[in-house]
Amino acid sequence: MISKLLAKQDRLPFFNQTAMIRFSISILFCCVGTIKLPADKTTAAKSHVFYESSVKKIIEAKCVRCHNPKTKKAGLDLSTAQGILKGSESGRIVQAGDPEASLLIQMIEAEEMPPEEKDHLNKNQLESLRHWITGGAQFREAVSSAPAVTQHDIVPLLYLRCVACHGGRRQEAGLDLRTRESILKGGKSGPALIPGKPEESLIVQRIKSGEMPPRRKLVSVSVKPMEANELELLSQWIRLKLPELKEDPTDESALSDSLVSDKDREFWSFQPPVKVWAPQVKHSDQVKNPIDAFILRKLEERGLTFSPTASQRTLIRRLYFDLTGLPPTPNEIDQFLNDPDAHAYEKLVDRLLASRRYGERWARHWLDVAGYADSEGAQNQDKVRPHMYRYRDYVIRAFNQDKPYSRFLTEQIAGDELVDYQSREITQEAYDCLVATGFLRTAPDRTFANITNFVPDRLEVISDEMDILGSAVMGLTLKCARCHSHKFDPIPQRDYYRLTAIFKEAYDEHDWLKSQGARTLPHVMPEERRHYENHEKQLTAQVNQTRQALKDLTAKTLKVQREKKIQVLPDTDRKQILIAFSSDPSSHTAEQTKLLKKHEQLINIAPEELKKLDPEYQQKSEELQTQIKTLEAKRMSEPRIRALWSRGSPSPSYILKRGNYLTPGRPVSPGVPAVLTKNNPSFMLSTSNSKGKSVGRRLAFARWLTQPENPLTARVMVNRIWLHHFGRGIVNTPGNFGHAGERPSHPELLDWLANEFVRQNWSLKALHRLMVTSNTYRQSSTVLEQALRIDPDGRLLSRMPLKRMEGEVLRDTLLYLSGQLDETPFGPADPVEVRSDGLVTSKRSERGWRRSIYILQRRTQIPTLLDNFDYPQMGPNCLRRGESLVAPQALHLMNDQMVHQLAVHFADQIRSEVGTDLQAQVKQVYLKAFGRTPTAEEEQIGITALKQLAAKWQATNKQKKEKTDSNHKSLVNYSHAIFNLAEFQYID
Repeated sequence: MISKLLAKQDRLPFFNQTAMIRFSISILFCCVGTIKLPADKTTAAKSHVFYESSVKKIIEAKCVRCHNPKTKKAGLDLSTAQGILKGSESGRIVQAGDPEASLLIQMIEAEEMPPEEKDHLNKNQLESLRHWITGGAQFREAVSSAPAVTQHDIVPLLYLRCVACHGGRRQEAGLDLRTRESILKGGKSGPALIPGKPEESLIVQRIKSGEMPPRRKLVSVSVKPMEANELELLSQWIRLKLPELKEDPTDESALSDSLVSDKDREFWSFQPPVKVWAPQVKHSDQVKNPIDAFILRKLEERGLTFSPTASQRTLIRRLYFDLTGLPPTPNEIDQFLNDPDAHAYEKLVDRLLASRRYGERWARHWLDVAGYADSEGAQNQDKVRPHMYRYRDYVIRAFNQDKPYSRFLTEQIAGDELVDYQSREITQEAYDCLVATGFLRTAPDRTFANITNFVPDRLEVISDEMDILGSAVMGLTLKCARCHSHKFDPIPQRDYYRLTAIFKEAYDEHDWLKSQGARTLPHVMPEERRHYENHEKQLTAQVNQTRQALKDLTAKTLKVQREKKIQVLPDTDRKQILIAFSSDPSSHTAEQTKLLKKHEQLINIAPEELKKLDPEYQQKSEELQTQIKTLEAKRMSEPRIRALWSRGSPSPSYILKRGNYLTPGRPVSPGVPAVLTKNNPSFMLSTSNSKGKSVGRRLAFARWLTQPENPLTARVMVNRIWLHHFGRGIVNTPGNFGHAGERPSHPELLDWLANEFVRQNWSLKALHRLMVTSNTYRQSSTVLEQALRIDPDGRLLSRMPLKRMEGEVLRDTLLYLSGQLDETPFGPADPVEVRSDGLVTSKRSERGWRRSIYILQRRTQIPTLLDNFDYPQMGPNCLRRGESLVAPQALHLMNDQMVHQLAVHFADQIRSEVGTDLQAQVKQVYLKAFGRTPTAEEEQIGITALKQLAAKWQATNKQKKEKTDSNHKSLVNYSHAIFNLAEFQYID
């Protein structure tokens, strides 16, 4: 009934929301024994309003069906007095004496609970509830309850307002406010508080006076002063003599968990993949591997079979684009077509998987789900991340090395815990593991500035990282459980905060490192460090040498000009001044000092005046200054790694009611979603790793994730690979395997692939090979009439779908075909610029333009071509790209000056390869652009077009009296038109 217990708080004004919750907690609830009434409620007390009188019948009739010891939705049991006083997973629901502050009343008045409209309380029933709470929420029998205020109310408050200066990193005045013991110990001024005496406690006095926290430090440490209601809460705790709860109220085992039931765990995606065998099918001759059997069985059930196999030319083009993101050359096509080996196709697959281009192609897919960007994405500033490219390079290398996916995930989640990152010796393994943690640093992050580095800003970063982790790796929409228990999946709000607690060793909102500078490591490979240091050393020497030359030139010129200016002085004065000029100021005589001061205006020459007096000096000095600026511009930024690493003991974790950092609820310990723990070994913190170091929470989590029995990890990844090969996933919601996601079209195939993936040591290349060598993949895209009627959207895979190139593939293909692709791998991202026409493009290198994966991926400055072709915004990540069909796409390809220039280069390539014969030109254009020869009709249309275009250009040249090559221009126009054809932009 009360699973949405806190929803109404969102509608309250901020002040009322905060004050209501904090102040209501401060109402004395009674430590142990019968709840007593406030002094001003004596009238209600005399009326003997007890729960058992009338309220119990209302609760039993309206609420207990959902909130009983067995179902206990939202962790709330309303069947007993103890359950009512304990409250829900978010905290208390009844505030004695104050119905307005009672969440139970709030939800009922909002008509959100009970959820069914027919079960809503009537006016009299609601009034009875209010009357009972106003009268002190009494029970006939004495009921034990927790103290009104405990350490769980105060510790989060002190962390929020005080621990930045009085905690683990800094203990100003020797004061640590993190625990009851350290508070009582106090600092240089003595104990911070006196139990039972808030007015005499130093901490209360300093806060009341405004002395703490110091106003001058608020922005620098990103904290805000304590509110009046918060100070009252602290005073109440001191007045009650610092009561503590000894037990953890959320410490429930998976077997006795009241928030997640065995029935919840029966959902298909929360069960481990089932061991299945390939089914028997009628058309067994069409089965090349088990994938075909699973697909064919579904087709045969509908009276369908596979479409005919695509042509060899179609297949090689499909493979090249799918595995490398670039088209095959005419020579590569000929070699494949003429290969007599019966396994020529399989050999081609292996060769493409071994290509460096494979990693560049498939890394892009992972970077989408990881939310990769080269900028922070913080509102308008969108600060560039100078070291993020290392993570991109790591992903490319990992795909090319076929790093097992289990290891790939472990390094990204807990790479720093796999190696001793504090060692002076940085190996390739250590470097990779540290760089890999960049996966947890991709979310938008504006905490690089003090003004945007407060606790709410930090919590947004953590939330986005949990969103990325959940959707990319687990296939769950975890973010839905941040403010309340998940509305569709059995993920209590408790489990969201348990999961964030796993990452709190590194992402602690109360022990934060700014996103740039502080949260980077200098741990690069030794050769890169030496290269940087040698470069800077040589550059510094050159700069110093040039500056010395400028200094010497200035001194020499200054001496000459001074001697000229003092010619007007008497000989005696002039001689003394010249002596003073050539000696140390400390040895000047009194007479010399007097003369220098007397003639100060004459002998002191400003730099600009010196240039006017000596034009030759002006020229030489400006040349030297230009040399210095040029040298300084060559300086490299210090090589560092954008990483995440454990920083020691984290702060306690609490459920945040409604996701609000001002309203912490029950404490939680690190853990994983309980719904995934029944058949999967529980998340356990180990004591040591293979290197004998302490194992942190993230490494334990990564090991739990990559166990073969995990219901989601393998399924989610094989589904993502399937999506990119076949146009849609077996589960068509790749980031949501929960109740709100789509069910798998072929559940047995998904489980077989997941188990095979694990059996093959989590090899992604083996998974690719399995999929692309299947008969399913080799089908033609031809749509047959019967298949269109029975399988209109292709969900059953009665044919291969046409797939449009992503923006990166389109751009890379244009560059590749025109001979302008610079295939230099890795390194800092290529900068982008805004051209005079307002379009954004990457800057050209000496060799051309690099592949799109190496362009600076700035959230607010996406290259226009990529943006027009559905490049994702990364908010925070992209699980599946859209495929729009809008006018700017055609307009860009037709009118963009860069695309036109690439058409010029493409035409140059054609002429250099086949000469000026029009028929040969048309054939070569088709071979390079489409991987096939033109039909007779296409060939004739092409020749005619070239002739007509040449004639037009000849007429234009004659009119404008120009001598340009009309035949070349016609070939450029023809090539440009080819770039705009659907066949060029779609992969068959």
